[in-house]
Amino acid sequence: MEKKTFDDLGLSGELLKAVSSMGFEEPTPIQEKTIPALLAGKDVIGQAQTGTGKTAAFGIPIIEKIDRLSNSVQAIILAPTRELAIQAAEEMNKLGKFKRLRAFPVYGGTSIERQIMTLRKGVHIVVGTPGRVLDHIERKTLNLKEVKIAVLDEADEMLDMGFVDDITRILKEIPAERQTLLFSATMPEEILKISKRFMRSPEKIKVQSDTLTAPKISQIFFEVRHDEKVEALSRLIDSDDGGRFLIFCHTKKEADDVSSNLKLRGYGADSMHGDFSQSQREAVLKKFREGKVDVLVATDVAARGLDISDISHVVNYSIPQDPESYVHRIGRTGRAGKAGVAITFVTPREERQLRLIKAVSKADIKRGKLPTNEEIMESRLSGLKDRIEEFIDDKSFDKFLKMAEDLTQEMKPVDALAALLKFQLQGYEIAEKDGASLDDTGAPPGMARLFMTIGKEQKVRANDIVNAISRKVNIPPAAIKKVSIFDTFTFVEVPRDSAEKVIEFMHQSIISGRKVTVAPARPRAK
Repeated sequence: MEKKTFDDLGLSGELLKAVSSMGFEEPTPIQEKTIPALLAGKDVIGQAQTGTGKTAAFGIPIIEKIDRLSNSVQAIILAPTRELAIQAAEEMNKLGKFKRLRAFPVYGGTSIERQIMTLRKGVHIVVGTPGRVLDHIERKTLNLKEVKIAVLDEADEMLDMGFVDDITRILKEIPAERQTLLFSATMPEEILKISKRFMRSPEKIKVQSDTLTAPKISQIFFEVRHDEKVEALSRLIDSDDGGRFLIFCHTKKEADDVSSNLKLRGYGADSMHGDFSQSQREAVLKKFREGKVDVLVATDVAARGLDISDISHVVNYSIPQDPESYVHRIGRTGRAGKAGVAITFVTPREERQLRLIKAVSKADIKRGKLPTNEEIMESRLSGLKDRIEEFIDDKSFDKFLKMAEDLTQEMKPVDALAALLKFQLQGYEIAEKDGASLDDTGAPPGMARLFMTIGKEQKVRANDIVNAISRKVNIPPAAIKKVSIFDTFTFVEVPRDSAEKVIEFMHQSIISGRKVTVAPARPRAK
């Protein structure tokens, strides 16, 4: 069947112009099915996850139905989080640009007085979180008596977050002769109860499972033991310098633990889960958006409503508990036409769950092989080369040319470049443990001898090594023996039963301002 265009949907000239200016070329599956039903005045239950274009699916019909000459609120959109409310309002304003319609977000955690002032001036569409919308209703600063269309966006998320009573009270404030739209990634029983109570013969629209997963997302799984996951994650982050990672965990404790382990290894990571207050959540998201952290570890609950367009990798640190959750998670990458990577860690016991996810979602999830240190180094060198070429093309390094000329008067240019590459890529030149075993490191019985890529050149002292290991791994300083510091590396002996934990916590951590690699030492030559 030939693919429909927006011209085929009978939209007004102003809306077609807005759609074109936003870069939309053709309707997504959820838009193609939903827009005609809503334009025909039907109530609709749409099943779609974030990233399928559902905001435009309900936004386009809303814009078409609003009377621009009336200064009253004619549409209300309820969303679970302030981030989603803001993003939905921004998209509604873009869609309504040429019709001169105004959408306005209302949410908690910010000045209600400013919101009241804007509402008094008059807006056509309100997008808000249930709690703040109810607050405005009770203050009589928001009147919903002229509302023609009500939308529950991410309905399952709102129910999980405890908003069911607020939603019920808000819907009672809206005239019964209205159009009601409900969008949800999943369809639990509570959603169906709400639809029966507040909707009139709704048309059910669902994106077929074979179109749920975006084609621009490469889907890979790695079979790893549970105790190998942090190391596997570190390798994946190292192999994509500049990538932005969203890591999903099952529990709050696991999210905190993974984030802490990554920080100890020197990565810019932070966690977010259901125990976070709104201000804490906003602070973490701000750091992630601004690039101050490039790894965000979150639970499913905490990630609800999260919509950041430039996430390059989604990692299922814990395998999703059902296929719909898998689809919902990986939809956070590959957004806005960009390619994305979805990675799933699978323990041997979880192979059956992986098969179920593949079967139901029809996802093509390929087995992957973790990158070696050599491949990581090559990847980083490639990224460094691209950045160098950008600087050369941009001519934005002129003030450094004189410094480079002076430097190469005193040494060979190739030596200077090699030294700078070592500075940039140090830590990845170590071969793959070269068969070194913790049971054969040349240490006395009960101990393990470890190799660390830091030495006298970095002015590190034995106390720095001992204190770092003791603090991060909770080993008594007296149990750490024989710290031998050479020019560019160090050997240290730790209790054998703690050695794996030392490597896990200390590898890629920062000591004396330097990121270090830690590995079992080779046995001494005899």
